[in-house]
Parts: sequence; C-alpha cells; structure tokens
Amino acid sequence: MTIRFRRMTDGDLPAIRNWLHQPHIRQWWGDPDEQYGLIDGDRDEPAMDQYILLMDDDAAGYLQCYALTQWNEGFGPQPAETRGIDLFIAGQERIGRGHGPRAIRAFCDLVFQHAIPRIVTDPSPANARAIRAYEKAGFRRERLVETPDGPALLMSREPGDLPPRQSEPS
Repeated sequence: MTIRFRRMTDGDLPAIRNWLHQPHIRQWWGDPDEQYGLIDGDRDEPAMDQYILLMDDDAAGYLQCYALTQWNEGFGPQPAETRGIDLFIAGQERIGRGHGPRAIRAFCDLVFQHAIPRIVTDPSPANARAIRAYEKAGFRRERLVETPDGPALLMSREPGDLPPRQSEPS
C-alpha cells in the first residue's frame, strides 16, 4: 500500500464533513459540526497546514500539522519550529490494520526533511489506539498536560527517534 499526502482543498470539505460523523472519529474528535467548523475555519490560518491522507490514491483520512501557538501553551517549552500533528483515518474497515502508524511515520519522515526538530501530539489519555499508533511510529510518552480540550498525553518524536521494526500487515 502506498501512503501519500496532498494539500486539502475546498473539494475535500464534503468528505471531511462525512468522515467526522463516523463513530470511531466522533468518539475522539467530538461534535462533528463543531469540528467541521474548526477545520473549515483553519484553511486560512497561517499556523496550520491541512492534508488529505491517501492510501493507494484513495482519500483515506485527514491530517493537520501546526506551528505551536498560545493554544498549545500547556505543552511547555519546545524547540523553535516544533510542529504538532493530529489525524484521523476514515473508514472503520481501515482501523486496526496498521495504517495509522504507517501514515504517522511517513508524514514525520517528510516533515523532518525540512529541518523540523520535533513533532508533538496530544491524544486523550483514554485513547489507547491513538497512543499505540504514535508509539509504533516512534513517538515517546512525555507527560500529561492540560489543553483547552482537557487533559492530554503529550507525545513527541525527533528525527533520531526511530520506530521499532515491525512486520507489515499484508
């Protein structure tokens, strides 16, 4: 399976609206209408880059990569140019098949080519599936932090952090 990313366009908004209603996404991202408004509103935000995850050229999810701002003050001091990421994979049939760790690893590899010193993420401490996916992609658990959305587990990856070798599902 080939994993790629392309910039999100206006034409992706109907799919994103639909994806946000999927139960496995809604569980962690929250109210679909509210989240859609945030994603749509961030299209002109200079600190936010938005991507569509492609699996074998099929749109299969959403990823946002952002510069740390006042919104992320709870993360504590971070190296200059640190970026944060959040993502979801669309389609329940894609869950639990190793796509998340592969997509996260692939995106991190791309970002690190641009001299970014660190990537952070902040899943809910109760979201074991996301935490496991980030760990498989080489992220380390740092500490619990308080965010505007509530408690989160701060996780980070730096260019030298290599994910453990694992077999790829067929």
